[in-house]
Amino acid sequence: MLLALFLAFAGAGPAAAADGFNARVQAAKALEQKPDGKAWQAKLWDTIGNPATDALKGCIASNAPADKRAFSLVAKVDGQGRSTEVAVSPATPVANCFAGQFANWALPMPPKAPAPYPIEIDVSMD
Repeated sequence: MLLALFLAFAGAGPAAAADGFNARVQAAKALEQKPDGKAWQAKLWDTIGNPATDALKGCIASNAPADKRAFSLVAKVDGQGRSTEVAVSPATPVANCFAGQFANWALPMPPKAPAPYPIEIDVSMD
């Protein structure tokens, strides 16, 4: 099974439903287009790439039979790399499991502005 995680800022995932959620997605995508956003995204992926893959595999296994629909995660990251306001859409058991693990990870310090720094991650399972 191939698991694909994408820090995606180039288009809303099919799962982004609520207007508030969509606004958060769009804010994160706009920031990623800036040079400091791109640099931070690379650091973020270096930090969470393997843990994210492992977490997703564990969430799929613990929710068998798993709903493997793609989902999007949004969060805000403070200056110390702690995430808050983590939300997923659609909120499937696998997505909620992944969000719970993501909320506990230490992330790299984001760019200074805006604070807190919004991020969006699209997750697909193939």
